[in-house]
Amino acid sequence: MNLDEALHTFVVEARELLQNMEESLLDMERGMADDDAINAIFRAAHTIKGSAGLFGLDFVVEFTHIAENVLDRVRAGELKMDGAMTALMLQVCDHLNLLVECVAQAALPDEAAAASGKALTDGLTQYLGSHRQEAAMPVESEAQLESLGGGVESDCWHISLRFGRDVLRYGMDPFSFIRYLGKMGRIVSIHTLTDGVPRLAEIDPESCYLGFEIAFESDADKAAIEGVFEFVREDCRIGILPPHSKIAQYMALIRELPEDEMRLGDILVQCGTLTAGELAEALKIQNQSELRPIGEVLVEQSMVQAPVVEAALEKQKQVKESKSHENSLIRVDSAKLDQLINLVGELIIVGSSASLIAQKTAMGELLEVTSTMSRMVEEVRDTALSLRMVQIGATFNRFQRVVRDVSRELGKDIRLVINGAETELDKTVVEKIGDPLTHLVRNSMDHGIESAEIREARGKPAQGTLKLNAFHDSGSIVIEVSDDGGGLNRDRILRKAVEKGLVAPDAELSDKEVYQLIFEAGFSTADAVSNLSGRGVGMDVVRRNIQDLRGTIELESQEGKGTTTRIRLPLTLSIIDGFLVGVGTSSYVIPLDMVVECIELDSAERDSGDNGYLNLRGEVLPFVRLRDLFEVEGLPSSRQNVVVVQYAGHRAGFVVDTLEGELQTVIKPLGRVFGGVRGIGGFTILGSGEVALILDVQRLVQQATDRELGHTLSEISSDRKR
Repeated sequence: MNLDEALHTFVVEARELLQNMEESLLDMERGMADDDAINAIFRAAHTIKGSAGLFGLDFVVEFTHIAENVLDRVRAGELKMDGAMTALMLQVCDHLNLLVECVAQAALPDEAAAASGKALTDGLTQYLGSHRQEAAMPVESEAQLESLGGGVESDCWHISLRFGRDVLRYGMDPFSFIRYLGKMGRIVSIHTLTDGVPRLAEIDPESCYLGFEIAFESDADKAAIEGVFEFVREDCRIGILPPHSKIAQYMALIRELPEDEMRLGDILVQCGTLTAGELAEALKIQNQSELRPIGEVLVEQSMVQAPVVEAALEKQKQVKESKSHENSLIRVDSAKLDQLINLVGELIIVGSSASLIAQKTAMGELLEVTSTMSRMVEEVRDTALSLRMVQIGATFNRFQRVVRDVSRELGKDIRLVINGAETELDKTVVEKIGDPLTHLVRNSMDHGIESAEIREARGKPAQGTLKLNAFHDSGSIVIEVSDDGGGLNRDRILRKAVEKGLVAPDAELSDKEVYQLIFEAGFSTADAVSNLSGRGVGMDVVRRNIQDLRGTIELESQEGKGTTTRIRLPLTLSIIDGFLVGVGTSSYVIPLDMVVECIELDSAERDSGDNGYLNLRGEVLPFVRLRDLFEVEGLPSSRQNVVVVQYAGHRAGFVVDTLEGELQTVIKPLGRVFGGVRGIGGFTILGSGEVALILDVQRLVQQATDRELGHTLSEISSDRKR
């Protein structure tokens, strides 16, 4: 076993468990959780503790064990998960993240971390100190059961084991637990139950059918004995009764087990746990007419009805199906996926070359084979890319904690609403979008949403709302960060921009251009610097990070009503469907999902000069001549075409010489030397070996629409002067 790889797996899984634990705690704080959430929180802590114990990470085990004990009391109904405990458990979650990070860096916790852990341990111990360490029965049940006799004479613990059918499939050896139990004390007697073993022809060699009744003599406490079975506790039925337990407790145990009651009673006598007299007395008392069976008493006290039982069974079935689905998942190193995508990209280039040769030779059989191969390569491409697609919901859910903590720090009441969590995009994009989103969320909470007093004075609800939304649009993914705050003050932004010399005092700017000024480096309208913002750094970094992902960011705002920040990103950064066009001897690729239609540029519009507009069925369409934009040498062809593209609700046209058709495009990044070139998003290699530039449609469309807007503002300015 490679311990480094195993430890890395532990770190990854622990982070996921802690993320789930944090989400469940936040749901509980908002009153949206149920018993399943409490069980999920407990299982997360239990799994982390157990896995850490395998690697001898004592500092993780010791801290988690105390938190697990508190959660166990909550699960048993002895403690209530109120606001104070939820807040404490969130701090526990943060500290566990810190400990896991120490494991990842192969370091021990420093003094500050140790002090923090000590403070949290003291807080958790207070909950344990005010309650008994062993689970107690409800008062009503205890009073009913007291009538069934006193305690038994045996000095032994009694352990009742029924291993789950799948423990062998999970890699567990039932007998190893019994052998380990022998190291903690002496197994006085053990009886093997074979009631569940089917006929020989029906036995599944991978299934476990055995159960055990054990009389165990030891000085260990119940927690230590339970710890022996912690890796199989979720999948097995385990009952542990301490020495001198009440006969009623044994009768309750017998009732719960699947075997025949009389036979189990005899087994307990054979184990030496009960004497024959104790068993006979218990059965005699139970059979008296004035007493009902203990099972009926417990059922009545818990108010269990048939519909509830059916619902519980259905829930159990769903849990089993969920576990089966989880077992079908495997972890794959992202580097291996990157390598697969690169190989698929090279395969696409080679496939394009083969198709080109087939077209030149005009051999029917070769054309048919290359056509089939192209279709299969496309399927391989889509499948490979789908492996990297992940839902953005996990990223969105992380902001539940951010909103909670920041709103408390600011003294504001803010709730987070998430939509489109199931929207998928490339894992690389998800990883890189986290920091920009964090800054936008914090900025909306600090600058956007007002305090409760101001909101009430403006006739708004005291509680502010922050929304995260994601959806697909024209082959891109759109992520929106919206708030119902005070909105952007256009005049204030423009005044600050003039003071900083970013724009001329007499400049005529649209609302959109004014709002874009907040993305300039060093720009801030905050009157005071806070822990969250006001230093004029951050928004320029947000825009730069978005542009590095070949995306765009824009703002919409209504003063007094709120602001929406809209980010548009490509679904993937590696392979796309493209549309190949030619200008002179140069080739360009346009992302196919942005192409609306292709039309021929008529002679009148071709000879109209550089006005840059044409009439498209009664609508004004700005266009860009790629020959002029990229200074392509040579004369234009006698027949030119316009490729109409759409991005972010805007349309524009690209004037080209030839339309070459669709092709699969492997995006390769430009070097740093070409980092400042506008309008180019990368390059690809064609089947002929030539290089084709990939157009940055969003920037070119923006350039065309800005020119149209500038032309309109110029006309407005001229009218004002007249």
